[in-house]
Amino acid sequence: MKNFFGEFKKFISRGNVMDMAVGTIIGAAFTAIVTALSNGILKPIINTVIFYICGGDTDALSKMYTPLVKVWELDANGNATATLDMTKSIFIDWGAFISAIINFLLVAIVLFLIVRMFNKIKDASHEVKSAVNKQSPFSKQQLKEFRKQGKTRREICALEEQRRAQLLEEQRLAEEQAKQNAPKTQEQLLQEIVTILSEKK
Repeated sequence: MKNFFGEFKKFISRGNVMDMAVGTIIGAAFTAIVTALSNGILKPIINTVIFYICGGDTDALSKMYTPLVKVWELDANGNATATLDMTKSIFIDWGAFISAIINFLLVAIVLFLIVRMFNKIKDASHEVKSAVNKQSPFSKQQLKEFRKQGKTRREICALEEQRRAQLLEEQRLAEEQAKQNAPKTQEQLLQEIVTILSEKK
């Protein structure tokens, strides 16, 4: 049982689980914003455009339907009127379909912008980390070991400077050794021949 709770705690403490929980909460709150934007701003604009172009009802979206089975409302005497009983009729609701498309596009655009911004931040963070790792002469494992040993950032920086100086010195010695072991050029050989001949004279 103790192991179970330990594993569960480890699971819920993971970054992706916490991100998913935060995303769910934000998504639920954002749904209300999208609904308000669609119903309160976009629908009136669409209804106004349809009204001025086609005329008719000012609530055009709610009236955009194709009846399949018509059931007429009854008057007080039980006679059918010219008004459809929408609660009993069967119809295709084009207005609701268009509203759903609008909501989907709004959510998709906002999510795209959020993901795009998140990816930019992630890429920038990755570039910074890569730059830091490239600048440090120690590996990630070595840096972790330094932190475990309780070394401060200043002490680690001092060790990095010492290591850089050591690497530069090793590189200089390696270059000198390579020059010494490198085959002589024609100019060097000619110079040695001239020197030997001059000494014999």
